[in-house]
Amino acid sequence: MEEQIRFILKSIGEDPDREGLLKTPARVAEALTFLTRGYQMDPDKVINDAVFTEDYQEMIVQKDIDFFSLCEHHLLPFFGKAHVAYIPHHRIVGVSKLARLVDVYARRLQVQERLTNQIATTIMDKLKPLGVAVVIEAEHLCMRMRGVEKQNSQIITSTLLGAFRSRQETRNEFMNLIRQKG
Repeated sequence: MEEQIRFILKSIGEDPDREGLLKTPARVAEALTFLTRGYQMDPDKVINDAVFTEDYQEMIVQKDIDFFSLCEHHLLPFFGKAHVAYIPHHRIVGVSKLARLVDVYARRLQVQERLTNQIATTIMDKLKPLGVAVVIEAEHLCMRMRGVEKQNSQIITSTLLGAFRSRQETRNEFMNLIRQKG
């Protein structure tokens, strides 16, 4: 990867042999490996070792989960908050696992719409809950730094499955809970 980064530096008119750029190819390779580590993470392993049987069928919400991702179209960051909820059907998961699941998919080249779906469908598949809701609010540097250059725009996506899709009151409860200030 370092040779390709040296090539990119040359292509934009830089000298990869100048003092300030000598270690840049290695640094960028290390950063990209870190930022895309989700490819080495298995969502099954993240969830499976923390699923517990519990007679609980009320909404569980984890909100304001910080995430960072890279837009697959421009390789520029997008970042924000994920809000995840599910209504268990005799199976709950350790709460840290929801945040870890967000990271599994966020740390891949992404589009926000797919990221939202992947989180929700994985929870649905692994826990078989009565419903799952995921809302992601993000800022995209590809819109701020280039293209339309809209500094204060935010993208909001949602995936609603099961009871969150079929029951308006359940959806409303979730939306009200994620709007509450901590």
